[in-house]
Amino acid sequence: MIKILIVDDEQIEREGMEAILNRAFPDLIIEQANNGNSAVELAASFKPDLVLMDVQMPGINGLEAVEQILAEFPQIKFIMVTAYDTFQYVQSALKLGAKDYILKPSKVSEIRTTIGKVLKEIENERELQAESSLQREMLQRTLALVETDVVTQLLFDHVHEVHLNMLLEMLEIQSTGQVFVMNVIVPEGMEHFYTKMKTIVRKTKSGWMGALYDGQLPIIIFRNGQSYRSQAISLARDILLTVNKEQKAGWFIGIGNVCPTLDKIRPSYQEAIIASSDRSLPVKYRFYQDIPVMNDSVSSQQVRYLKKDLSDQVRLGQWDQIKTNLSQLIHAYEMEGIEILQAQQFILAALWSIWSVINNLGIEAATPFFHYQASNYRHLRSETIHLLMEMKNSSDRHYLSLEADTIYQVKQYIMENSQQDISLETLSMKVGLSPIYISKMFKEKLGINYIDFLTECRIEKAKKMLADPEKSIKEITIEVGYHEPNYFSKVFKKLCNVTPREYRKALLGLKETER
Repeated sequence: MIKILIVDDEQIEREGMEAILNRAFPDLIIEQANNGNSAVELAASFKPDLVLMDVQMPGINGLEAVEQILAEFPQIKFIMVTAYDTFQYVQSALKLGAKDYILKPSKVSEIRTTIGKVLKEIENERELQAESSLQREMLQRTLALVETDVVTQLLFDHVHEVHLNMLLEMLEIQSTGQVFVMNVIVPEGMEHFYTKMKTIVRKTKSGWMGALYDGQLPIIIFRNGQSYRSQAISLARDILLTVNKEQKAGWFIGIGNVCPTLDKIRPSYQEAIIASSDRSLPVKYRFYQDIPVMNDSVSSQQVRYLKKDLSDQVRLGQWDQIKTNLSQLIHAYEMEGIEILQAQQFILAALWSIWSVINNLGIEAATPFFHYQASNYRHLRSETIHLLMEMKNSSDRHYLSLEADTIYQVKQYIMENSQQDISLETLSMKVGLSPIYISKMFKEKLGINYIDFLTECRIEKAKKMLADPEKSIKEITIEVGYHEPNYFSKVFKKLCNVTPREYRKALLGLKETER
């Protein structure tokens, strides 16, 4: 609703103007002031959209009041109310920005027209402001999604429809320069702090927040003029200050090392995950570089393991072998007397490597993460196998879904192209799987081999064509994919127990009966 302030030292003038406005524009909110000083004070509290300002008043005149109000509230509009002998004041007011003037006395119709034009202008401006506000809000939401998508593509190698470089241009951030990753552990039930953390990161104007998933929130930080540790500590403290003391339990921040460019960011993310694995420290953040280095013999053993055909084992689905290798690695740590926390951190690195492989294969799986510090090697072994089996289950679900999708693609292709000579090699090229695998999968999933399914599709098409008496049996034979009418008739009779001619005769006879 539009608010109007009527300013005039004559009460009868104010009451008369208000009566005219109430009749012409019943939705207005109207206040009155009897002099210029009162108008200035009321403008601050009432905040009118339009002021009808008398020119000649005791104290400060209308022109002085307009000047003072506009100095504080430049968005307020003015219409001057004056007699002929003070027209020079109106000209000064118009120069200040007054929209129009009303002469004393004026016809009611003239008053309605003059004020109506300004009210319409106010309404139009409000609509434009609302539209602009909506556009800004939509842009901010879009950029927030873009930011999350950028982090996802950088850290997880997901391939999206919009290329990463295009998204970086939308964010107007250079894709070069030193960066590092902070991994924030967000306790269950504390997800509502996401927006507050987003506000803090945005204030730095150098950070991107990813999606909060499985209690972990990755943040890519761009280096600024501070030292690396000072910048990271400052931001970590700011984030932790968003939660009060009662809610700090479970919060922790792991900080990875600095990487030279964005395309080298993933090691920093892995380091941030490892650094955030032990949340028992009194200070609720930890740098990866502060984790004690293990002795050379065990480090070398782990490196050999991580390079030991791990990618091939994951791709081949050899989960039992991976489980055995991890168990042997844990046993080796135990035999060498490695501190349990250090062992847990390096086992997490091994799990993360496995996760990276399946993630690069397009398999969606939760990032492996120890939700508590292992108290002994038995606990470590149990939790490691649990996390490994979660990744295995994600892999199994992916391939089950992939098989279902492949079967659907093969069926659709056969049904749409059954008139062609379709071989297993043709289907293999279509879906990117070997002919033997397709044949085996088709038989196991549908209980029928692909050639029998192709035959059924052809015969179903032939049945529909036989309903057209203008088409000859020979034409139908060719159109459904056969070369010899006799062979077609033989196949048709085998499946339908009647010849094509007998089927047509029965079908057309039935139609005649229906007529």
